[in-house]
Amino acid sequence: MSARRNVLAVVPPHVGGRAAGAGLASVFPGDTHVTVVESTDEDPAALRAAHAVVTALAPVTAGHLAAAEQLELVQCASHGYDYVDVTAARARGVTVCTIGSTGAEAQNVAEQTFALMLALAKQLVPAHTALTQGDWALPRLTRSITELSGKTLGIVGLGGIGQQVARRAAAFDMTVLYTARSRVPPETEARLTARHVPLDELLAACDYVTLHAPLTEETRHLLDARRLALLKPTAFVVNTARGALIDQDALADALEKGALAGAGLDVFEPEPPTPSLRLLKAPNVVLSPHVGGVTRETVVRIGVAAVRNAAAFLAGEPPRDVVT
Repeated sequence: MSARRNVLAVVPPHVGGRAAGAGLASVFPGDTHVTVVESTDEDPAALRAAHAVVTALAPVTAGHLAAAEQLELVQCASHGYDYVDVTAARARGVTVCTIGSTGAEAQNVAEQTFALMLALAKQLVPAHTALTQGDWALPRLTRSITELSGKTLGIVGLGGIGQQVARRAAAFDMTVLYTARSRVPPETEARLTARHVPLDELLAACDYVTLHAPLTEETRHLLDARRLALLKPTAFVVNTARGALIDQDALADALEKGALAGAGLDVFEPEPPTPSLRLLKAPNVVLSPHVGGVTRETVVRIGVAAVRNAAAFLAGEPPRDVVT
């Protein structure tokens, strides 16, 4: 009989907490012992005994890795892995995986991207607010309402999610430019009608810029004050990837000065954002609480993908989407 395998499932309250963690636990094979917590620090004994940690955006630090004496795997229940100390995991010989190739989040993140773009183009938030206050704002809003058709969309990162966004852009008759660490194959560019350009050129040319890059040391504050200044004053920025891809103070500056037409944000640094975040009160922003990966359908796909990969690893099978 094989030895029991221990899993620590870490699901913070702001992404579902114990209820969501219980759902994860129920999908593991019956011979796996799963402890559900809302913080990686919550149960030190379970962390020490864990052979695998499945984390839903909960930090896994160098200290956690050092304390987890039996740990072999950190499985991220997401496409991103910026909340795991990958360098410390590599030094410990701990495998880190995501669910990137499964596309579990791609559908809804792409939909959320267009929801934010449409809300900005059609001025839905100020229109709704005005009506609830008895203000028929049509004459005033007519000057700022725009169409997506005929506009140029810049996609920063053309992985699985970025490609889903590009597909939808074609339906809106948008021109698509993209930038990425490496170009996609020519046949993919042709299928998506997407043209590769350097980042600064993309920013200067586009009416909408949407971020779909991973957060790394190289991409942190990728859109800083200098790069935001390259955008046209009629341009919109959308971020459904990671909050720290944008310098939030620089973005607030640009919006407050009227140097940008607006921004749609589903992600923040940190999460949840603090009440002092200037973007919460900046003009012409549409904000949502990181819902890009949490539809009813998406949560199930993410959980199943993470559990399947972790269970396969613990059973001795090769894992997918290995970061290190």
